[in-house]
Amino acid sequence: AAEPVAKIAAGAVVCVESEIRGDVTIGARTVVHPKARIIAEAGPIVIGEGNLIEEQALIINSYPENIMPDAEDVEPKTMSIGANNVFEVGCVSQALKIGDNNVIESKADLGRNVMLTSGCIVGACCQINTCEVVPENTVVYGSNCIRRVQNEKPQPQTLQLDFLMKILPNYHHLKKTVKGSGTPIRS
Repeated sequence: AAEPVAKIAAGAVVCVESEIRGDVTIGARTVVHPKARIIAEAGPIVIGEGNLIEEQALIINSYPENIMPDAEDVEPKTMSIGANNVFEVGCVSQALKIGDNNVIESKADLGRNVMLTSGCIVGACCQINTCEVVPENTVVYGSNCIRRVQNEKPQPQTLQLDFLMKILPNYHHLKKTVKGSGTPIRS
């Protein structure tokens, strides 16, 4: 079987040195830095618009530990990531559902059973590995992963995105985006 080709919307900026494996869809205005890894192993990954995925970030739709990939009754689960999320340097996200406007800071770690709603900030080096839905505007921070809910929504990262979309193409080769016809391009 041919390796599935990532579907990258026009207007996304995806550096060639990023690693994208499996059935991955990337929305417009999403920026994927070099050395970021997006790996769809156990099912497709659908990433919405305006996300920022920084270097060494790992977004992986992986098999749960107790299930072997060749088990026949494993339904592929789609991982879906909304809009305007930021995945900072070195974070790991296995969360199957992430809403909008979340920030996963550097070296933070999200387990497969976590659902982030929107407006959440997972602080640097914090881990959430529970099976839960994290309420909107939750901030997880500090060495003990203390939680609080902030009153106002975090600021969207639009300025940073606009800047990167202008700058990155000057320094990095980009992966091809899908032309309007809807057929993936073999590069």
